[in-house]
Amino acid sequence: MNGLRVASLMAATMTTGLVAGVYAIYANAFMPGLAKTDDKTFVSAFTAVDRAIVNPLFLGLGFLGAALFTVLAGLLSLKEKSLPWIAVAFVLYLVSIIVTIAVNVPLNDALKAAGDPATIDVAAARAAFNESKWVAFNLLRTILALISFGLLGWALYLTGKSAAQP
Repeated sequence: MNGLRVASLMAATMTTGLVAGVYAIYANAFMPGLAKTDDKTFVSAFTAVDRAIVNPLFLGLGFLGAALFTVLAGLLSLKEKSLPWIAVAFVLYLVSIIVTIAVNVPLNDALKAAGDPATIDVAAARAAFNESKWVAFNLLRTILALISFGLLGWALYLTGKSAAQP
């Protein structure tokens, strides 16, 4: 059981780190880069990337996998010193999921629904997208996921420390 507990905690930590990294790349490179482009490039690139990231590997293993692995790690750690850290990590990550579903995804979907960038008013589509709102909420979910990742890392440390003690 200890091996499964450690493996689930490692998987939770790695997948949460993966998602935090994706959000951070959007915050640090992708959105600042797109902010400097013309409207057609912005709409075309953003919608293409959004369509690409909606895939089973990222959604299943990363986005939802992080939550599921964290729940599993928590359930397998009910009597462990790491449980409070895992629980807080889960809550913070859950809030990041809620932010994503409530704010970022609807903005993404509205931009995609605007139509083909070759045939629509891309300036109007970009303005309706509300870039600053998307960026602000992406920063929030980045911070939440990053803290969650750190807490899971701490839980791993505590797990290793307790295993090393006689």
